[in-house]
Amino acid sequence: MTAPARLADIAAQAGVSEATVSRVLNGKPSVAATTRRSVLAALDVLGYERPVRVRRRSAGLVGLITPELENPIFPALAQVIGQALTRQGYTPVLATQTPGGSTEDELTGMLVDRGVLGIIYVSGLHADSTADMRRYDRLRSQGVPFVLVDGFSPKVQAPFISPDDRAAMRLAVTHLISLGHTRLGLALGPRRFVPVQRKIEGFVEAVGDQLGPAARVIATELIQHSLYTLEGGQAAASVLMDHGCTAVVCASDMMALGAIRAARQRGLEVPDDISVVGFDDSPLIAFTDPPLTTIRKPVPAMGQATVRTLLEEIGDSRPTGAPPAQRRTPVHGEFVFMPELVVRGSTAAAPASATISAPLG
Repeated sequence: MTAPARLADIAAQAGVSEATVSRVLNGKPSVAATTRRSVLAALDVLGYERPVRVRRRSAGLVGLITPELENPIFPALAQVIGQALTRQGYTPVLATQTPGGSTEDELTGMLVDRGVLGIIYVSGLHADSTADMRRYDRLRSQGVPFVLVDGFSPKVQAPFISPDDRAAMRLAVTHLISLGHTRLGLALGPRRFVPVQRKIEGFVEAVGDQLGPAARVIATELIQHSLYTLEGGQAAASVLMDHGCTAVVCASDMMALGAIRAARQRGLEVPDDISVVGFDDSPLIAFTDPPLTTIRKPVPAMGQATVRTLLEEIGDSRPTGAPPAQRRTPVHGEFVFMPELVVRGSTAAAPASATISAPLG
């Protein structure tokens, strides 16, 4: 039979006060994650059994914060991450942002209060170049490990998992130019987002490299910012078609479906009159009419890497019973994954009747 835990012994082993030990053992949320782990480690070292409420609280909960799930790529990524966590014995807690609902900071606070071992952010404020990145410093000071997916900021010391957005645009542009298109448009989200900025860089650079400096200048004008929705793609593509684009590259599959709708409203056929390329290769997108040519985001590889990286962050890679000094030092920085071009039925040779129009402006 296990002897009752003595607060003084646990406090001495963990290097904290008896009051802090009491808060941890009673499952109170107002304790830093690092302190909580020190107290639990002291319990284990001294051979005490963890109280039921503490076992339940530290049963391997991992928070996953995503944008709204209307874009099918987000639930697809959440599923990969959730399955990978479950296989490792962790329980994912999905927290989804919705318009008018809880903010990222509020969801973070809720997850921290529930004692999650770590948090994964997908396309969060870390992707917004205008956001205050000090929120992540505050989270790290609380001892909560985290991984940031699809976005990057040099101001945050953390692991980032991203697709190569510049390479994605090179793939799309090379494919369309090989089909004879010389006037390409780009439809994407607000410019303040890092993935948007990278896609613009890749798009303009690829057009310039393959069609020359003059085409590079025109490419910078054939860019439309909108929303990552069907309606956003429709609006952006309409403007680009007004300026003579025979092909439109979109920053999401939902935007690409909107571009196809815009073409049909004008009586145009896809791909005979205009080619459309999406981004993500969302579930079921191969079954649209026409099947969508798209850039496949490496979701399985990104999701699995995200989980592995987070487990390293929370020290799960150390041998059982090893002291903290033997933990592997986490590697912070950006891990970039190569996308893939998937050619289907929404792209074809440029129409012979293509006309040259003035650039936007």
